[in-house]
Amino acid sequence: MELQPVAATVKTPAERFTGDVYMTPICSGTGPSRMSVALVRFTPGARTNWHSHAVGQTLHVTEGAGLVGTRDGTVLRIRAGDTVICPPGEEHWHGAATDTFMSHLAMLEAKADGGDPTTWLEPLPDEQYTAANRH
Repeated sequence: MELQPVAATVKTPAERFTGDVYMTPICSGTGPSRMSVALVRFTPGARTNWHSHAVGQTLHVTEGAGLVGTRDGTVLRIRAGDTVICPPGEEHWHGAATDTFMSHLAMLEAKADGGDPTTWLEPLPDEQYTAANRH
């Protein structure tokens, strides 16, 4: 057993997110575990770019309300206590609703070779985000 100190919170890179998003690393697995977990906090209207994960991703909402969207146009409204499973390779985005903060735990595994499992893509257009918030 090992107690780890709280890691510093960092602002996420603007080339991968729209709006202000902050991330606090919780754990980064060391062999044999490949699991990483981070607490991600989205300000109202903030969201990720489109992206996918080689081994999938689990999102557990800890506070507020937000959205998760997929390329086929599906949009899920998510609230504190909800858990969303994003399968391997599924292109998706997630973020806060327009009028509230949203925080979630993002849980994912590195690739078997230890490589970065996330493929970052283009930003979600404002029009698409606005339409998603109307549902």
